[in-house]
Amino acid sequence: MRAIFVMVKCEMGQAYRVAREMADTIPELSEMHSISGQYDLMGKFYLEPEQDIGLFVVERLQTVVGVKDTYTLQTFNAFSPGRA
Repeated sequence: MRAIFVMVKCEMGQAYRVAREMADTIPELSEMHSISGQYDLMGKFYLEPEQDIGLFVVERLQTVVGVKDTYTLQTFNAFSPGRA
């Protein structure tokens, strides 16, 4: 599995509804956070190694009603205390 982070900009007043819908319907979603700044939400998704990131974002996230824009970050390594 590999993690991607996707920041989501929503239509006005839709952020919590979008977050709930994604949490309820997208099994790849690990966490969804409301955030400040240019985007409203940031989600952490775990994809299979062969899964196409662009296709996932375009077909599964950008089609959710209320999503206005997305910004995707691909990750390489995760670091936590006690792990190199």
